[in-house]
Amino acid sequence: MLFKDISVIDHQGIAHSNMYLGTSADKIVWLDKSPPPAGYTCANDAEVYDGRDKVLLPGLYNMHCHVPMTLLRGYGEGLPLKRWLHEKIFPFEALLDADDMYWGTLLGVHEMLASGVVSFSDMYMRLEGIFRAVLESGIKANITNPFVGDENTDIYQDRSFEEIIELRRNCPSAAGRIIAEAGIHAEYSCSERIIRDVADWSKEENFILQVHLSETKAEHEECKVRNRNLTPAAYLNSLGFFDQPTVAAHGVYLEDSDLEILSDKGVTICHCPSSNLKLGSGIAPLAKFFQYNVAVTIGTDGASSNNNLNMLEEITLAALLAKGVNHDPSIMKTEDIMPLVTTNGARAQGRENCGKIEVGAQADLFVMDLNRAHMKPVYDLPANVFHSGQSADVVLTMVDGKVVYRDGLAAGIDLERVLYEVDRIKAEKLKILG
Repeated sequence: MLFKDISVIDHQGIAHSNMYLGTSADKIVWLDKSPPPAGYTCANDAEVYDGRDKVLLPGLYNMHCHVPMTLLRGYGEGLPLKRWLHEKIFPFEALLDADDMYWGTLLGVHEMLASGVVSFSDMYMRLEGIFRAVLESGIKANITNPFVGDENTDIYQDRSFEEIIELRRNCPSAAGRIIAEAGIHAEYSCSERIIRDVADWSKEENFILQVHLSETKAEHEECKVRNRNLTPAAYLNSLGFFDQPTVAAHGVYLEDSDLEILSDKGVTICHCPSSNLKLGSGIAPLAKFFQYNVAVTIGTDGASSNNNLNMLEEITLAALLAKGVNHDPSIMKTEDIMPLVTTNGARAQGRENCGKIEVGAQADLFVMDLNRAHMKPVYDLPANVFHSGQSADVVLTMVDGKVVYRDGLAAGIDLERVLYEVDRIKAEKLKILG
């Protein structure tokens, strides 16, 4: 494919006008002000895409999600985290099977592709259904079923273990797009035995890890009471959990000493502002993450606590919150934002040569239409994208050189069927729950 005469915002947040970008197979092979010469694969028999009044960006990474929770969108409104989980979410989730996960994942993936997402990190269950949906849709994903349990739980006999092993066995069929990971739900939902065993297993098998970390004040302070005044980060570190690359979601109540640990161990924090606000959990100290050189990414969390998977909206909110909380309009400029949603995510997922707009990189990108009332005039193109742009402005998303979303349609997803199935699932589960 050859994008002609298009504006480009690269992974460093720098805008370039009137560019030619060519792809061949799964790579970017041309990026210049001039068209490629005859003989280039993207010059011969390539589709030429008219880029006038459009902007092309590196694809976005949604680094914390529970994608099938689209099935619970708007369910359990107005409850704090613990009550929300125990009174609403856990009973509903107990009724979901792999087919339900398949339909819920397709719904969520369609929503993400429509906001420029090319890859996501997911924690959920019944992974076979999630795997099928990701495989068919063309998106990338790092997936785990996090462990939960007490001192009697043997992880090697647990359903999470079985699902992760099966997922890893199936991943080669996705040609690198899907990566199996390990993880625990959180410190408060796992015994010391589970945390140690998962840490040891992940080292043996070289798994990347996922965890919820210091999401609420109660979680953070209760851990200190239980564990000799150790914070969740300090406690997990004492058990060797951070010896493997880890993505830790939320981090709302991390202390300075925690940030020193995370920086030293190379842990990546995933900032989820919408979810933290909606559940009344608080606002993560983003400026402090930067101060301590902790790698930061952004995630939507699940659609039941957000209530959408729109990464463009999440980026805008993260930027505005940081500016407001810190009384500093200079924080979270485009050059600050871009690594959070591109290269930092690719690195945390273990994806080499991804998250960039440069020759030789994977062709993971999205295109937005600038010819909209809310996008004109353009003085500062990145500002228009991240402060005026909406997911409805995304007109194309490409993953590994394949167009997986274009003009409202996802090539691998029958949206009409998906909408029918999720309404059916809702009706069936509510009938059981009463």
